[in-house]
Amino acid sequence: MTADSTEQVQATRTAGEAGWHVSRYNLMAPIPDTRMVAIANLYKGNCAEYTPIEMYLLSVLEELDENHPIIERFAKRGIICKVDERAALETLGRASCAAPHAIGLTICPTMGCNFDCPYCFEDHGRGKMSQEVQDDVMALAERMIDAAGVKSVHVTWFGGEPLLACDVIDALSKRLIALTQERGGEYRASIITNGYLLTQDVADMLKEHKVDSLQITIDGLRASHDATRHLRGGGPTFERIVDNLRNVKIAGHVNIRHNVHEGNRDQMDELSAFVEQLAKESGNDLSYYPAPVSGSAVADKRGRQVGLLCGDDASDIGIRQEAGRFRSGRGHYCGAHSVWSVGIDDRGNLQKCWEAVDKPEISYGTAHDWDPHDPLGSASHPDNLTKYLNTACPIPDDECRECVWLPMCVGGCPHKRLFEGRQCVAFKNDPEKYVLALHARIRKEKKQDKKKQDD
Repeated sequence: MTADSTEQVQATRTAGEAGWHVSRYNLMAPIPDTRMVAIANLYKGNCAEYTPIEMYLLSVLEELDENHPIIERFAKRGIICKVDERAALETLGRASCAAPHAIGLTICPTMGCNFDCPYCFEDHGRGKMSQEVQDDVMALAERMIDAAGVKSVHVTWFGGEPLLACDVIDALSKRLIALTQERGGEYRASIITNGYLLTQDVADMLKEHKVDSLQITIDGLRASHDATRHLRGGGPTFERIVDNLRNVKIAGHVNIRHNVHEGNRDQMDELSAFVEQLAKESGNDLSYYPAPVSGSAVADKRGRQVGLLCGDDASDIGIRQEAGRFRSGRGHYCGAHSVWSVGIDDRGNLQKCWEAVDKPEISYGTAHDWDPHDPLGSASHPDNLTKYLNTACPIPDDECRECVWLPMCVGGCPHKRLFEGRQCVAFKNDPEKYVLALHARIRKEKKQDKKKQDD
């Protein structure tokens, strides 16, 4: 054997010998009326169609030559890889607890609300954030920026109904923007509001203060909405919210959330079409987003809980919801898994979850005292901080660690896991339906993009 032939033999390996293997996070579904198969890779965040020949090549992947041209295509889409994806997710989870990209502040200028929705998870109080607490928030923001070594600040205005305290939003926004600009960073803001008080003056104020994302809830068409999202003490709200969305010029994107329950689930398609038409009429950037209503202790105490979805109903809504926000695996579920994301109520109490902002008994500290340079030593109740952070990857749950859905759900909502038990995705046992919904969404978006290019 010559030296050249020896080198050739040594250079030829199978894909398996080179370390390639099929991803553990692939979900597959045959596409109806075709010979194609859709594969969604939850780790990479990719969904594409594959021919019978490609499916065969995938089935014999480890026997292929490592230089086979299909390897590059499969790898780019994430359906094959050379890494331990679960170990990577766990590393991302550890990093998410401490590695900051920006400072995240969820600020409640008031816990009061002008609505009385039966499924709300909050006990609403009155009053608004004092000047003293606003000063504490600013001092906390400075400490967080200094400790994290980052310059950017991302704010979410929450409540209660935050627009009941527009003066607090106005005053704090000016100070936070000035602070971020002084540090040479980027300031971004969003708001969760019921939309009832969204006048043009308010929208202009939000635009001035860089609020470029809004979430407003509409619970079905007029009668259905007014049955659940009514004023405190009674009174309809649908017409006023819709008039605001139609007549007020809103900067940024508006996510129209539909809290879906047994009483309004049959209006999903009609409401989606209504929102699409409203966007055309108003010129505002509106999109429809369905979310199943879940139970809560506060709502149960009211004794007026709406009929919750279960079984196939919850599965269908969950599929539609998750197909709309498909993304790559990230190792953490939400800001509750990061030291650098805090919720601040109107009294300056710090929380790790939006669903806990009205519950001072599970606060871990205050904006006045907590110092991220020493996050546990300065916490008045460090257990209330660590128990949330410790629900991130690696998850202390063997069933979760083995589950194909791990990159998507990352163990589920930390708050629910801690106080109600693990919440698996409603469609856990129906992956094909999810893949087909995701595939349909992506195909629709491609057609829309092509139409825009052609126009």
